[in-house]
Amino acid sequence: MQRFPSSRPFEFGRHKTTVIFMGKRRRAREAAIQYHFWRDLQRGEAPEKIDDFWEFCPATPRVREFAQPLIEGTVAHLPEIDERIRRYCENYEFRRISAVDRNILRLAIYEMLYRDDIPPVVSINEAIELAKTFGGAESGRFVNGILDRVRKDLDRPAREPVKKET
Repeated sequence: MQRFPSSRPFEFGRHKTTVIFMGKRRRAREAAIQYHFWRDLQRGEAPEKIDDFWEFCPATPRVREFAQPLIEGTVAHLPEIDERIRRYCENYEFRRISAVDRNILRLAIYEMLYRDDIPPVVSINEAIELAKTFGGAESGRFVNGILDRVRKDLDRPAREPVKKET
């Protein structure tokens, strides 16, 4: 059985099982990936209202609160994000990257470039886990390799959020 950092053994009657506690941020990232994957398959067309997506992919208000800016931010910066992916995928044609891997990369790069409140290593680790869960056999390694190159070009600390001056 695959172990997750947020899991712990639990006894239910005579049976032992593992209960997985997934945080709102992981669920929000999954929802954002689903949105972008769906949008990608629709050739860039988004639903007229984001509420249409939330009807299709229900989420708690707390998950939506974290996912919404990820979705909107990634869409707003998509040309720059895709250019970064093209730059770092020298040996791959952009259109040949799987839709799952491409959208995981988009989300993680958005977080790394535009979300100072999220340390880049957190974005990378979350992206690797999403790639292992939803992608192909080599997706985790592929995503890690690309995002590590992005991280090396950042002008901010990799392991902590940028502190806002008050």
